[in-house]
Amino acid sequence: MNVLRHFLYTSRKAQQTDLLLLGTLLARENKELPVLDNISSAEFKVFSQTGDDGIIQYLINKVYVPETTFIEFGVENYVESNTRFLLKYNNWSGLVIDGSKRSIRYIMSDDIYYQHDLKAVQAFITAENINELIASQGMKGEIGLLSVDIDGNDYWVWKAIDVIDPVIVVAEYNSVFGIDRALTVPYKPDFIREQAHYSHLYFGASLKALCVLAEEKGYAFVGSNSIGNNAYFVKKNRLGGLRALSPEEGYVYSRFRESRDKKGNLNYLSGSERYECIKGLPVYNVTTGLEEQL
Repeated sequence: MNVLRHFLYTSRKAQQTDLLLLGTLLARENKELPVLDNISSAEFKVFSQTGDDGIIQYLINKVYVPETTFIEFGVENYVESNTRFLLKYNNWSGLVIDGSKRSIRYIMSDDIYYQHDLKAVQAFITAENINELIASQGMKGEIGLLSVDIDGNDYWVWKAIDVIDPVIVVAEYNSVFGIDRALTVPYKPDFIREQAHYSHLYFGASLKALCVLAEEKGYAFVGSNSIGNNAYFVKKNRLGGLRALSPEEGYVYSRFRESRDKKGNLNYLSGSERYECIKGLPVYNVTTGLEEQL
């Protein structure tokens, strides 16, 4: 290992140690929180994209979760994820799945892979293969947490899953689709967000669609994170003191400005401009069972 690589390696290790120390202090404070009206008040960030680490710590301390196992897909290289803090701080075990061979190689070369009970699988996830991917790793029945974030067929993949029974589900929603209709992109096994529409805004499902599916599967919606991209669901028989919310009560309008122009450059559309950019594209209404237009 040359001097520069050694410096970068030791710097990264030191940074992770500092993050874990900070996360440990925040998690201890979080554990003492009362039942909150808004779960985003529990947020803190260690490895998650924003404050989801804090919400997850809050929920696992308010909900009976005997099986300390998780599954997360759409993790890229797993440096930023919803379950890494569960693995490092709470010593949970789990399975991560991503479509990139490079990302999976990175995860398996990371110290986290031998220091913890983690399995990493490379696969492009579809509604047809998700149960086999999970079962092939020896996971079935009740697990602690499932995190779904694949920027596309999220609704359809969660709907298809029946080999496991998570207590808590974290599912990404597309805030741009609004709160009025229960919509998802029509199912295409090979759906890729950046190919579906140049803007990168056409993907996933509305919060209402995920709430309809959650109800079918026996879950209650308990809230969203503060930036409006992740929704949280808890099995109804494990809610305890947590309050179930309607989609309208828990919806958060995102302010992401990640849209692209036709040349693939960020063009920073905001507010209703984002909806106007994808207006008229086909969507599936999960309540009526009919294809509509945005």
